[in-house]
Amino acid sequence: MPLPDHDSDGDKEERGRVLIVGGETALPGAIILAGIAALRAGAGKLQLATCRSTASIVGVSVPECLAVGLEETKSGTISRKAAPDICDYGHAADAVLIGPGLRQSDENDVLVKSILERLTDTPVILDAGALSALRKTPDLLHPLDGNAVVTPHAGEMASALGIDKSDVEKDPAAIAVYAAATLGSIVALKGSETYIASPDGELYLYDSGDIGLATSGSGDTLAGIVTGLLARGASPPHSAVWGVFLHGAAGNVLAKRLGRIGFLARELLDEIPPIMNSL
Repeated sequence: MPLPDHDSDGDKEERGRVLIVGGETALPGAIILAGIAALRAGAGKLQLATCRSTASIVGVSVPECLAVGLEETKSGTISRKAAPDICDYGHAADAVLIGPGLRQSDENDVLVKSILERLTDTPVILDAGALSALRKTPDLLHPLDGNAVVTPHAGEMASALGIDKSDVEKDPAAIAVYAAATLGSIVALKGSETYIASPDGELYLYDSGDIGLATSGSGDTLAGIVTGLLARGASPPHSAVWGVFLHGAAGNVLAKRLGRIGFLARELLDEIPPIMNSL
């Protein structure tokens, strides 16, 4: 399952353009983590679309990115009115991640739905608050014809499917397979064991992670890695499998060096290229 190989004389366009949409005014760090993770996974160009009032902070924190300031609501989230502007950037991207730093809300559900109704020709990854839009519209990702990945933890998976969290925890493998078929996307169901399922019934298990990965911002990092790999040209299932592996392996490196708990999500980022290139 090799990752795409890039010519030594290739440019950043060859390695793909990423667009990440997210970051409420109270959570700009999430989109920063996801963006850096996409670059660490090898993406060539990065665009971060976030609330207008925090876009400059995001741009300074990630000088490698194009920071796009979007119309925002009084509550400090991206306005649904920003969907057309987002899609202008999305159509030119090789992979679009929606969700880091977005919380579950009706406004965000409408925003996600509005984006996906317009953006059907670019691979999409949904994470965090963007996942709740699937509960009201479970076929939202179907027009992408399998070019979609969702990265929920058990609670987000339960919310997206309208079931109890305990049902997800009882049989995560079966739920991942069911969700992939229902949603028409790759599902990376995160937990102490992470299951990656595809709509056609493929199922992978990663069981080498550790407790240290259960830390604030860790999910944003994983979503960014998957997005970066997808932008480089890896298929959605391969991007998810490799992303979960690289994320877990980075945690294991830090666990040996710093201890099983107490390392930070941002410390995972520097470990990604050495692990990826060693393989």
